[in-house]
Amino acid sequence: MILVVIAAIAVVQELRKPPEERAWHGKVADLIPYDFRKPTAERFRETYWNPDGPILTSKAWGVGWAPNFGAIRKLFDSKR
Repeated sequence: MILVVIAAIAVVQELRKPPEERAWHGKVADLIPYDFRKPTAERFRETYWNPDGPILTSKAWGVGWAPNFGAIRKLFDSKR
């Protein structure tokens, strides 16, 4: 339920901007990331399998954070 509320806030936040300034991605309250752009394979790769990225990233589509399995694997491999 909370994600639905945050998504609604994000949509309202975008709709308050002039049409030419709407990016459909950003943060709610400068904290919670959202991305409502059409998903691409590149963004999914960058989100879920980027060994050089952070362990938690913003989702490729939607609201909130996602695990970066490439970075997690790199972390575990470096501990061996």
